[in-house]
Amino acid sequence: MRTATKPPQPIEKSTAGASLLAQVIVAKWADHQPLHRQEKIFQRHGIEISRKTMGGWLAQCAELLDSLYQLLRKELLSSKVIGTDDTSVKVLDRTLSFARIGRIWPYVGDVHHPVIVYDYTPTRSRAGPAKFLEGYKGYLQADAYSVYDAFFKSERGMTEVGCWMHARRYFFKALESDELHMGPALHLIARLYAVEERAKTVSLPAEQRLALRQRISARLLRRLQQYLLELQPKVLPKSPSGAAVRYALNQWGALTRFLEDGELEIDNGATERANRDIALGRGNWTFFVSDSGGKTAAVLRSFIASCKRSGVEPFAWFQDVLSRIPAHSITRLGELLPHNWKPLNSPAAV
Repeated sequence: MRTATKPPQPIEKSTAGASLLAQVIVAKWADHQPLHRQEKIFQRHGIEISRKTMGGWLAQCAELLDSLYQLLRKELLSSKVIGTDDTSVKVLDRTLSFARIGRIWPYVGDVHHPVIVYDYTPTRSRAGPAKFLEGYKGYLQADAYSVYDAFFKSERGMTEVGCWMHARRYFFKALESDELHMGPALHLIARLYAVEERAKTVSLPAEQRLALRQRISARLLRRLQQYLLELQPKVLPKSPSGAAVRYALNQWGALTRFLEDGELEIDNGATERANRDIALGRGNWTFFVSDSGGKTAAVLRSFIASCKRSGVEPFAWFQDVLSRIPAHSITRLGELLPHNWKPLNSPAAV
């Protein structure tokens, strides 16, 4: 008599199967349910699983998926344009009597590389994005945060793309105190967005969207630039109006970069939407327990967000991939990325 060998488990010597692990991950990072709430939910069903145990599972799953995370990052760095931003998160520090501030950085790939990859750093210094984007050459769309300035030197091979969403906020903030001057600027910005909406409504390809921009948006931008140059001496430099005019004129080259390529976006809205889930989640889970917890969050959130972008149900993806990856060939790892993934029992996966 022979006994069949036990199938590979996501976590060695653990009673947690792929479906339970997928449930804990998705509940935490897609549905924003902190582990202490999940603990109580399981208790209502007569199941005792401590939050400490679930926290260990999350870290072990992130470690298991790290090679796939690195492949996701490689896919991202193949993009022509990458959007990035950052948001703050509280991190417990046992050496301090209070929580310090860490950062989560989402990086959004272009339409041909539909991935979203998060990175965690203990601080907001340049070293974090510099290390993550090492070797990347292409367009980088971000706000005017000064740490990015070094990336746009010729030897780095990155080209700055500005964000009209950020610029528009300055004008909107100044509208209440200076409607006379801010109103015309906001009107011209609204017309720029109307051109983008028109292109999106009829699904124009990149070449035609570029032609539309050069025909209409370029003229609107010339009018806006002239208006701001004439307005600049009339507003106080330190007033909200002065800040809005100064930001737009200082960033003018980056803000008009979208006129060069139809695949560039007018703003960095996709990255800001990627940050929104972090903002929603931290209202529930409040903080990371450690820097390693931040790294775990970045890995697992990357797959949640990439699944969402590709129209893949995240629970189904995690359940399938966690059950397959322990025995999956390293040379075929790309098959498991959310935008390539096919369930194991589907005809395309056979």
